[in-house]
Amino acid sequence: MQLATVKFTKNDLAKYPFLKEAAEYVKTLDLKIEDLASPEFTQILERAEERVEEAILYAIVTRKTQNEEIEILSFPTAIMLAAATQNQFIKRRYALAEAKQAYNNMKSEPPEKILAIAKNFQWKIAADTEMSYQFKLHFTDYLRNTTNLREKKWKLVNRLLKNGNVHLTLNETARLLSEEIRRYVEKRLEIKDLPELPQKITEIVEKIKSLTLEKVSKAEIEGVPKTVREDAFPPCIKTLYDATSKGRHISHIGRFTLTSFLVNIGIPTENIIELFRSFSDFNEHMTRYQVEHIAGERGSRTRYKPPKCDTLKTHGLCIDPDETCKKANHPINYYKRKSREIKGKG
Repeated sequence: MQLATVKFTKNDLAKYPFLKEAAEYVKTLDLKIEDLASPEFTQILERAEERVEEAILYAIVTRKTQNEEIEILSFPTAIMLAAATQNQFIKRRYALAEAKQAYNNMKSEPPEKILAIAKNFQWKIAADTEMSYQFKLHFTDYLRNTTNLREKKWKLVNRLLKNGNVHLTLNETARLLSEEIRRYVEKRLEIKDLPELPQKITEIVEKIKSLTLEKVSKAEIEGVPKTVREDAFPPCIKTLYDATSKGRHISHIGRFTLTSFLVNIGIPTENIIELFRSFSDFNEHMTRYQVEHIAGERGSRTRYKPPKCDTLKTHGLCIDPDETCKKANHPINYYKRKSREIKGKG
């Protein structure tokens, strides 16, 4: 399959404003932050605000390519607005939203354009001329972009791997590119020293922060509580934790559930390894490998989450469910909810 060389159009830059060509175009205009507060740039500022608000409310940023210039310039402006909130939820949400919309667009693109976008990120990728796929991607690029993908089909052992390349469909390649885009936007949002912003822009930043507090649940914004509370453990986890502390045997799925739960609420891997030391079959080398693998500290760098409540029921690990269990479908959700309940009573 011979693919033509692609030259990105202005419309492409409006759809994919993270491309190097888009950044170079913005650079030629030599815009300064103070300029954005002036009346002639009102449309750009309004569109940038809209991008961030769409991300917060709908977790996606639509494309408005009727005015390509406004669309291109509003992307770095939106980056500035989201970064200025200094709110990790807003920043993560914005990066995810831009990536999701890019994925929706890329699914409909011809293979040559996907190839051009991928090479924009220095991917080692080529058209697949041997198999019934469309692309072949070097396994290092593949692994880097499947870290957060949980489905079994993304595991390298489940892929067709030949001469160091993973064979992919166009849709799969677009999905992996969306992960690359998400990380790229997240990196852009980590601005160390923000310059002093004009009052007009500061007011928009405060408006965005207020919208987030009004429309997004506190639990979603705050994530997992930073202080570990054993009294907020779900009954299933408490049972596994107590059994492990006393050196009593628990199943493989039980060990995975307990380890992944503790990892995700912030318990250091060393503490988890120590917890398993009371087992009669304790092997430090093997335990360390398993715990660090679940924590994403080795291997594919994927941090695993514990199974959902329905899965735990299937394996007979759902023990003595309480009232909070009725409101949660996952051990981590239970922990967040219970922590808030205890904090409220205290």
